[in-house]
Amino acid sequence: MSPNVISVIMGGGRGTRLHPLTKDRCKPAVPLAGKYRLVDIPISNCLNSGFNRIFVLSQFNTASLHKHIQQSYKFDQFGGGFVDILSAEQTMEKESWYQGTADAVRQNMHHFGLDDESLVIILSGDQLFRMDLDDMVRQHRETGADVTIAAKAMPKGEVSALGVMRVQNDLRITEFVEKPKDPAVIASLVIGNGLRERVADRTPTQYCLASMGIYVFSGKVLKEALANDMTDFGKEVIPSLLKDRKQCAYLFDGYWEDIGTVGSFWECNLSLTDPLPPFNFFDSEKPIYTNARTLPAAKVNGADIKGAVVSDGCILSDCKLNRCSMGVRSIVREQTALDNVVMLGADFFETDTDFKENTRRARPHVGVGPRSVIKNAIIDKNARIGADVFLSPFGLEDQWESDAVFVRDGVIVVKKGAVVPDGTKIGKAHA
Repeated sequence: MSPNVISVIMGGGRGTRLHPLTKDRCKPAVPLAGKYRLVDIPISNCLNSGFNRIFVLSQFNTASLHKHIQQSYKFDQFGGGFVDILSAEQTMEKESWYQGTADAVRQNMHHFGLDDESLVIILSGDQLFRMDLDDMVRQHRETGADVTIAAKAMPKGEVSALGVMRVQNDLRITEFVEKPKDPAVIASLVIGNGLRERVADRTPTQYCLASMGIYVFSGKVLKEALANDMTDFGKEVIPSLLKDRKQCAYLFDGYWEDIGTVGSFWECNLSLTDPLPPFNFFDSEKPIYTNARTLPAAKVNGADIKGAVVSDGCILSDCKLNRCSMGVRSIVREQTALDNVVMLGADFFETDTDFKENTRRARPHVGVGPRSVIKNAIIDKNARIGADVFLSPFGLEDQWESDAVFVRDGVIVVKKGAVVPDGTKIGKAHA
């Protein structure tokens, strides 16, 4: 372990683009790939890289995040490791919540125990990637950089929502533009031949180097960089340091997905059902850690499955699944068909008493009832979908909403704990 390396995971935003998945939970606590949470990805990258002093900064709907981290990450007293959640707090000096990424780090500096020789890794809490952070730290030291920014080559048509940088062949960053919209500015930042061979394929596509939102700061530089009222790293802090501080790019050419919207979340989960998914959760040398639940194995009774991730505790009865991700305790009943569905599962199994109460109240059981058809959907936790239900986003405008469902990015989302009565019909069968 490297005791002078501190990891800080950013999870303080409202996650409005992930609504309604973030209505009752913060972004890092959103379930992923059946049995994980988004926060498990950066935490696992830190642990697999040998860095076990980890702070998670959050301020909205933190209860489920607290519970997950407390259940998942327990260290013995000899290793000195921890995963601590630092939520926004009012103090005698400051009463406001986090105003941005830089402000969140500034407000918690007194918790980090930094000295000038410390190194701080700052990561995002809503990305899917696997990176050797120790290699990034090694490069930071070898280049004598004050700041190192993880950079990935992206087609120039996809970088308007990212920070884009100009990088010399020696990896030094000479320009940084946050979310450029001017096509001329983007064109001026296209990678030249010197770096292109290292980070991009040989197609005619033009690439830019985009910031992944992962930074390594020297402790002294971080303290000096935040001794002001700047609130955001990408918009303010990083550009302000270009003149006086050495900033270098760490070139990353592996899989990386920013899961910041409902659409990207849905597509990312469905991609994991492919025969050769773009991200490998089966890497035993660099595993993704999570809560080690005590659950029975999944039970499949006559289901017809074509591409699926099926988690512990699922019960699938004589149904059809096509490209589906089934979270823990997902229950799908007879003659139901799910097509391109991400089901986040449930927090509990219903008891005999629950079943009797459901019958008395004419309420559907947790899970999906018989003879239902659901297309292009996310079913949040503890949802109750009745019999003979049809759900599809086709024919519905973006932002269409009812008490139980919400349409966003071409996906129909069944809200957490929602009740969809028997016979409900929403949307069309085809686009």
